[in-house]
Amino acid sequence: MAGGRPTEYNQELIGKAQDYLTNYADAGDLVPTIAGLACVLGVHRDTLYDWAAQPEKQEFSYILKMVMQYQERKLVNGGLSDAFNASITKMMLTKHGYSDKQEVDHSSSDGSMRPVVNVSFDDPDRS
Repeated sequence: MAGGRPTEYNQELIGKAQDYLTNYADAGDLVPTIAGLACVLGVHRDTLYDWAAQPEKQEFSYILKMVMQYQERKLVNGGLSDAFNASITKMMLTKHGYSDKQEVDHSSSDGSMRPVVNVSFDDPDRS
C-alpha cells in the first residue's frame, strides 16, 4: 500500500502552481525551484514530475518548464550582478546546460611544447 494520502490534481492546485511562478519570493525562495513548488503545493517533487509526464496534464508540464526558465534567468542575472554566491550559481546553472570548461593542449605541431590554454563558457542558447 502506498504511503500518504493521494493529492487531488485540480484547478485550484494549478492556480497555486501558477501563483508560485510570480510569487516564489513570498514562499521564501530566492529563485523559483521545483522543491519550492512542491512545498507550496504540499506534495513530493516526484508527484510533480509524474503529473508533468501525463499527456492530459500538459498545463502542469508547462508550469514546471516555466519554473526552470524563471530559475535560469534569475540565476544568470543574480550571478552577473554579484547578488548570488558565484559557486552556487555556477553549480545550479549546470542544470540548465551551462558549463565552464578549460582545455589545455600540451603539444604543438612544431614540437616546442608550449602550452595552449583555451577557455570557453558554453551557453546553451548560442549555436
